Amino acid sequence: MKIAFKKTTCRVLVVSLLALSFQTAHAGLIGADQATTGSTSAERTLLLGTLDRADVIQQLQSAGVDPLAARERVQSMTDQEVHAMAQDIQSAPAGGLSTGGVVVIILIAALIWYYAIRK
Repeated sequence: MKIAFKKTTCRVLVVSLLALSFQTAHAGLIGADQATTGSTSAERTLLLGTLDRADVIQQLQSAGVDPLAARERVQSMTDQEVHAMAQDIQSAPAGGLSTGGVVVIILIAALIWYYAIRK
């Protein structure tokens, strides 16, 4: 039983290696314009994906902007504009600290300082 299993396994491996050897890969040089095209389309996809989010759609509608018009504007943007906006989105902080949050932190720090001095 063990020998039959080993023979079958070897045959499957040989067939799979032969099947993989017929696939070929092609390598070559590309120009600078072709190299930047891929990143621009990825950045444009990032912007369009951002416009698909529910919170963004809600804010656009509250500002009086039609989400479809915003998508059309992104489609008509130049590559430099798309790159700049994608950089802004990627470098923006994930969450902000509101003024109320700053006031609360200052009050907590003041209370800790006050109680530390009293002791």
